[in-house]
Amino acid sequence: MTVQNGDQAPDFELTDQHGQKVRLSDFRGRQDVVLVFYPYAFSGICTSELCELRDNLDAFTGHGVQVIGISCDPMYTLRAYAEAQGYAFPLLSDFWPHGDVGRAYGVFEEKAGRSVRGSFLVDKDGVVRWNVVNKPTEARPLAAYKEAIAAL
Repeated sequence: MTVQNGDQAPDFELTDQHGQKVRLSDFRGRQDVVLVFYPYAFSGICTSELCELRDNLDAFTGHGVQVIGISCDPMYTLRAYAEAQGYAFPLLSDFWPHGDVGRAYGVFEEKAGRSVRGSFLVDKDGVVRWNVVNKPTEARPLAAYKEAIAAL
């Protein structure tokens, strides 16, 4: 079942593209976070979505929101992806145990072995304030993120 608005966001610890451990609870009390689950690095829709976030990062950071991308790709793939696209936000690897964080948020597709397009805005208290879950072929609109951040 997908994590819903008002739920406590499941905590996790994953490795970013530089091999650093990132724990969601490290942001608690300090910063709002938007978690952006996506199916695959280097794929068309994923790249266009993440590039749109990259190109509009001020819409997030200007409101104190940290963007974090999450996929089941291995760390080294995420490093190459971030460097190729110039992403200035962490990309976390949900590679092993495969898809555990995606499962915790209800966005992991068992049959395909990947996450669908799920986004969760988590406030400083660790509570989910907004979410959207789309099929792997359906991009999430930037305007929806902006509306959710404005409502915090």
